[in-house]
Amino acid sequence: MRNLEIAFPHWTPRQRLETLKSMYRNWGRMAAEWCHIAEVTAANVARFVHYEGRENWQRALELSGGRGGFIFTGHFGNFELLMVAHALLGNPIALVHRPLRNPLIDAQVCAVRTRAGNRMIPRKGAAAQIRGVVQRAGVVAIPIDLDVRRGVFVDFFSLKACTTTSLARLAIATERPAVPGFIVREGQSLHHRILALPPLDVVREGNREEAVRETTQRATRVVEDIIRQYPDHWNWIHRRWKTRPAGEKRFY
Repeated sequence: MRNLEIAFPHWTPRQRLETLKSMYRNWGRMAAEWCHIAEVTAANVARFVHYEGRENWQRALELSGGRGGFIFTGHFGNFELLMVAHALLGNPIALVHRPLRNPLIDAQVCAVRTRAGNRMIPRKGAAAQIRGVVQRAGVVAIPIDLDVRRGVFVDFFSLKACTTTSLARLAIATERPAVPGFIVREGQSLHHRILALPPLDVVREGNREEAVRETTQRATRVVEDIIRQYPDHWNWIHRRWKTRPAGEKRFY
């Protein structure tokens, strides 16, 4: 509820509560779908997931000259199905992954994510592996919606949020495009759309650190826009604004 107050200060408490309830329903549906995710195969995936905005994906391939690139996303909608569906639809990815605290659950999650051809890259020390993937014309998916201790502060809804700079730094350094990708449930059904949005306008000129900050801000603005469209799809449980600028008091 505190997060929803930050994001939507003009909403009534009832509006925030209804969004929170809808978010928990989404988590429930996601958990139920997880139990059956092994039944989703290349032969039947189209019954559950389809692409929207494939032309944006094609545009990114043109920009990269067929040399791979990046997808940036968030913990939004059924993001576990998003990873599996990408691979089953013929677009396997390498996912930057922060290992879960429970090693047994982490192993199970990784097994599901990789069974269709995806690859997992541990977040710690990931840069070298990511460069290797894109050098082989692969695609790397990077979630950018979590609080980080070391990052750059950019505007996210009504407050500054400490955000990873990995996407911006890699896109700039490798000269590869970055495409926003999110999964949206159609109503309360079992069908989902993978939204491929226009490639991010990456800043590649001028001061490097300012280019990183501005690129990160642009990517974060895309995440905010999709959350505003589907607020029940995002994980409001996460303490997104936990890390504060120097001298600013914490409020969680």
